[in-house]
Amino acid sequence: MISEEIVIHTGGSAGVVDITSNVARFAAARDDGLLSVFVPHATAGVAVIEVGAGSDDDLLSAIDEVLPAERGRWRHQHGSPGHGRDHVLPAFISPSITIPVIAGRPALGTWQSVVLVDTNVDNQTRKVRLSFIEG
Repeated sequence: MISEEIVIHTGGSAGVVDITSNVARFAAARDDGLLSVFVPHATAGVAVIEVGAGSDDDLLSAIDEVLPAERGRWRHQHGSPGHGRDHVLPAFISPSITIPVIAGRPALGTWQSVVLVDTNVDNQTRKVRLSFIEG
């Protein structure tokens, strides 16, 4: 297995960060196999979605509807208002995904992008672990 850790700066607000170029760069030095994308954080996840056409904002809106950030709603209450929901997020948006790699290219669909989903405004620097298993 080959592995690499990248650092992503997410800023001070909830966001969806496109990391497809990082994934493609890592895959480019490989042949056929499986690429794992893992976020070693208790308050972030990774997903495959379309970005740039409003889907990323729709995802954040859906998170706000399902997991509202209001203070007092969550038992886990340290940190910024709504931080308890950040700790529930990975149960809805997994901290890991696996992508097939064929001839050094992630086998993503035309409109698919790999994104880091982060609603935790208290932690603006995230690590993402990319791992490759040759097939």
